[in-house]
Amino acid sequence: MDDKELQQWIERVSLQYFKRPFLHTASFNHRLRTTGGRYFMKSHNIDISWHQYEAFGAEEVEKIIKHELCHYHLHLQRKGYRHRDDDFKRLLAEVGGTRYCQSLGMRKPAQPFRYKLQCVSCGTSYLRKRRMDPGKYACGACRGKLKLVTLDLNSNS
Repeated sequence: MDDKELQQWIERVSLQYFKRPFLHTASFNHRLRTTGGRYFMKSHNIDISWHQYEAFGAEEVEKIIKHELCHYHLHLQRKGYRHRDDDFKRLLAEVGGTRYCQSLGMRKPAQPFRYKLQCVSCGTSYLRKRRMDPGKYACGACRGKLKLVTLDLNSNS
């Protein structure tokens, strides 16, 4: 499937479920990995994740299209188009769109904590993933001085 076919598909879904035309541009975005699609408020264009289409097929992508079209049509009608708005939630349920897309499992795993800072006065510990200068900060509990207690030298960086 290419961008032209996606454009026709979105126009068809818009007329079928929303009874309104989609008058802007739709395209696949090969860089979208953690989200299924995007609606751009300034240009009114829609991007759909190519990876979602490849992994889960047309049925799942149609739900994503409906989600993005909810943003599109509500925004153009000056109604609540954000995820938290009742107008958005109602329309999404009405047309059968999905609130969240399925995970592709492409997120990076969380890094372990490599640094430990400790307050000299009260002993409160702070775990950090990135190195920081303890002299520039104070303890959040007592405003005491911080010192670097442990440093994981076994990591590769």
